Amino acid sequence: MRMDGLGQVPGDAVLSRWVSAAVAFEGWESIAEARRLAASFLDGLGTVHGLTVSEWVSQTVQLVVSELVTNTRKYAPGPCLLTLEVVEGGIEVSVWDSSPTPPKIMPPDPFRVGQHGLEIIARTARSVRISREPVGKRITAVVALDDVAR
Repeated sequence: MRMDGLGQVPGDAVLSRWVSAAVAFEGWESIAEARRLAASFLDGLGTVHGLTVSEWVSQTVQLVVSELVTNTRKYAPGPCLLTLEVVEGGIEVSVWDSSPTPPKIMPPDPFRVGQHGLEIIARTARSVRISREPVGKRITAVVALDDVAR
């Protein structure tokens, strides 16, 4: 696992696209490590940059991280890259993996066991984007900083 730290915020610039953390997973690390990175990043936003992140937003970001990295482990074995970034009014969670096959977003079904990850993300995030990359794909979700328990 390789991790880049919190970016520097130049002067009084708005915390938007300046603060980020990234970790490359080789394929053997646990999902819990990805959640710990997210928790550490969010804690750093408060302690280093003075940005208040509610417990609800923190838990939601960690859930999104967990679901996206779990999907990568299940359907695209091999390396992946998790990036967390402050964006306009939110926390952007992005996961790249080497599989070009986009995930299937299943319709809600309370009787289906499993395969609810993207459904959960779509309901908790402000936006979700799936994009093909020159190699593989990237799934990006943005959790609004002003979200409150629904």
